Amino acid sequence: MLLLFVLFSGAVMAAFVKLGIPPGVAYTLFLLALFGSFINIPIAEERTYESVLTIKEVRFMGIPYPVPSFDWAERRVVVAVNVGGALVPSGIALYELLRMLYLGQFALLFNTLFAVLIAALFSHAVARPVPRLGIAMPMFFPPLLAVLLGWAFGGSNPNAVAYVSGTLGVLIGADLMNWNRIKHLGAPMVSIGGAGTFDGVFLAGIIAVLLV
Repeated sequence: MLLLFVLFSGAVMAAFVKLGIPPGVAYTLFLLALFGSFINIPIAEERTYESVLTIKEVRFMGIPYPVPSFDWAERRVVVAVNVGGALVPSGIALYELLRMLYLGQFALLFNTLFAVLIAALFSHAVARPVPRLGIAMPMFFPPLLAVLLGWAFGGSNPNAVAYVSGTLGVLIGADLMNWNRIKHLGAPMVSIGGAGTFDGVFLAGIIAVLLV
């Protein structure tokens, strides 16, 4: 277990350094993402009404008879944002976008945003709602797509394009574009960037950068 943790942390650190993040900051971000995966911050509450079958007892001439009845039951779904799977990766992606803007790399910035759009559409297409859990998607699809987008649109900086498209693409396509389906999943809480999409968001950017 310790060896796996060392290998995993080393891979994450290597990816962050390839993005131009200083080692000290990279290690701090790794710890925030790791421990932040257990932290969900509520941001909204969705309500829906579902038809529930109940059995009522009716007596006729002293004899009880079960009679099915349909009632409306209110369900509340708390929508939260996962710190490690959403806030930390999106913060790094925003940093990369702002750095492109600051350096005047407008062509690269446009290509990155276009890559995010493509990743969001594909992520939305493969994401599937899982009852009582949330939105899930194949683990290896986002990083492989991000690698292809990094090669196609990255130019002199494919690492940044791969990371930004791999993280924001999943967050937008898998989670945000499925917002209206969240309240019908039957789960008491759905976490953006958590549960089934944590590996898709956080690991997508890391694996994509290492592969590029």
